[in-house]
Amino acid sequence: QVQLVESGGGFVQPGGSLRLSCVVSGVIFSDYTMGWYRQAPEKQRELVAIITSAGRPNYAASVKGRFTISRDSAMNTVYLQMSSLIPEDTAVYYCNANHQVSSRYNYWGQGTPVTVSS
Repeated sequence: QVQLVESGGGFVQPGGSLRLSCVVSGVIFSDYTMGWYRQAPEKQRELVAIITSAGRPNYAASVKGRFTISRDSAMNTVYLQMSSLIPEDTAVYYCNANHQVSSRYNYWGQGTPVTVSS
């Protein structure tokens, strides 16, 4: 059974930081590109950042320079370090695992909410 379990969301003031974690089980972690997506109220889900199994990251323009994605193969975990948070970052953040060869193997976590407000 594949499981992606996110944690680390919460309430933070503008300019603050949070670190999200996603622990993956039930798959061979190194076979998957890992990603973070987010969905704000009444908006479509959007890509935040992805990282390949080789460790190459890619970011949405809106978070580049503020967010850092990383992965720990020993812990089967992907992280999203978020800094200089702004209210527009408020959303539910979802972890995604996408197989590098076959996109039929694509899995999502349950989401963790992030609220940025003064």
